[in-house]
Amino acid sequence: MSDEPHPSGGMSPLDPTIADTSSSGTPSALREASSAERVGPRPVALVEGSGPRLTGETASLLRGRLRVAAVVLFAGFATFLVKSSLMLDSPRSGAAFLFSFHAAVTVVLGLVAVMACRRCEMKLGSLRMIELIVFGAPAALFLAAQHFSTLQCCDENQYFEFRGGPWLLLIFTYALFIPNTWRRAGVVIGLMASLPVVMVIWMLIRHAALREVATADQILNYPLVMLVAWTGSVVGVHTIGTLRREAFEARRLGQYRLKRRIGAGGMGEVYLAEHQLLSRPCAVKLIHPGKANDPRQLARFQREVHATAKLSHWNTIDIYDYGSTADGTFYYVMEYLPGMSLAELVERYGPMPPERVICLLRQACGALREAHDAHLIHRDIKPGNIFAAYRGGMHDVVKVLDFGLVKPMLEEDDPQLTHDGVIAGSPLFMSPEQAVGDGEPDGRSDLYSLGAVGYYLLTGQPPFEGDKPIHVMLAHAQKEVTPPSQHRTDVPADLERVILRCLAKSPDDRFPTAESMARALAECDGAEAWSRAEAAAWWRQRKVTPEPHREEVERV
Repeated sequence: MSDEPHPSGGMSPLDPTIADTSSSGTPSALREASSAERVGPRPVALVEGSGPRLTGETASLLRGRLRVAAVVLFAGFATFLVKSSLMLDSPRSGAAFLFSFHAAVTVVLGLVAVMACRRCEMKLGSLRMIELIVFGAPAALFLAAQHFSTLQCCDENQYFEFRGGPWLLLIFTYALFIPNTWRRAGVVIGLMASLPVVMVIWMLIRHAALREVATADQILNYPLVMLVAWTGSVVGVHTIGTLRREAFEARRLGQYRLKRRIGAGGMGEVYLAEHQLLSRPCAVKLIHPGKANDPRQLARFQREVHATAKLSHWNTIDIYDYGSTADGTFYYVMEYLPGMSLAELVERYGPMPPERVICLLRQACGALREAHDAHLIHRDIKPGNIFAAYRGGMHDVVKVLDFGLVKPMLEEDDPQLTHDGVIAGSPLFMSPEQAVGDGEPDGRSDLYSLGAVGYYLLTGQPPFEGDKPIHVMLAHAQKEVTPPSQHRTDVPADLERVILRCLAKSPDDRFPTAESMARALAECDGAEAWSRAEAAAWWRQRKVTPEPHREEVERV
């Protein structure tokens, strides 16, 4: 399936896919791995709302709210800037300075709004700096305007004027838009509310003329109004935060509480979740009500669940549960896998030793043997759909994922799930019969793809490459593959024969079954060289040992 999320949260770095699985049905082009995709799996964090440290989801919310606040304040300041420009000929002292200050703040808010609109990730320090600029720059302007207007009213009109409107606007804008705990909001808003009060006190001390015209009632208005504004805004922040936490708690599917989204693809979204009674981490895959209205999407989603649930092999991902919610959200629950996909491993660390390739391929054969015996073909075997996990205290435990394109070999096509002329699979690892649509692929098609995966693990590149998917597909159907030993001289001859037999153009020239391929791999010289100890040492030496429950740690 195209760019389908894995239960580990990773996306395959080598995942160019043509599929009949997207709602549009249009083929996707070959693409290079992005830098983000080449990063291995990272620990993930529980999203509870705002705390002393922001989680990824709350940071994303903060960034969006800062963008909205900057846009709103920019629009307001720009409007009043136009008004001020029409009155700039006023002879009042300081008017030109305030106008320049006003213009500078407007420009800064505009730049911040543009910067916050970019889609790049921002760290907490950057977000807090933006927050300081968005609300600090207007506060500085308001202080300057307050000083100027207070002295102007005192000197020219002999009275003291209270102008708290701008400050109230700033305070309530902050309380409305910025996600916070009530304690942090109390500190930040308290600082905003105290600034005009401190300014008045300072001016009363410095200017005797102001003390003569200001009454006690007028002076007390400042702290009283600011106190009310502070109280109301902090209560509002607390109320909004409570609603957010309640909304988070509502993100439950029966006994499963969603923690954070870890992937999204053509079929739906995958969330890291936890079973409330068992406290067991798991991955929940969703198809939302909007897509559930499409009978073809829903039927395919259900077929993936039913097909995978039939399988119980150790090397096939486990399905724990399946159901739907009251709002029409369909979901299924699968095991959460610490580790990396084979695509991620090669992208990060390069080609693998032959003995490790044999170990991984033998395990994948076991999963395919059970699927084929159940008359199911995967149709999308590729490095991104094979996972090297940490399970049962062991490393390099293979898990075959994403049975979204699985097809029963003994059943006719469901018209809801197939379209004439549309090809399912991933071009880089697609069998010739899949590529040209010549006949019905069977289990030997999966073995071709598994041989292509072995080729990739040994050489760091797929058997065929090209600028366009169609070129790669034609190469699978027509061109002879370059032996792996021509890319890497230490490839054992017996392992190369197994790989090349898998990559035969005719299904009759390949291994007839996954079991026969596994036996051929077991007869290779290095079949027993990659032990549990070797695997553990490899992960430990690279300091990427996927320990269980690492998902509780903050994503870095």
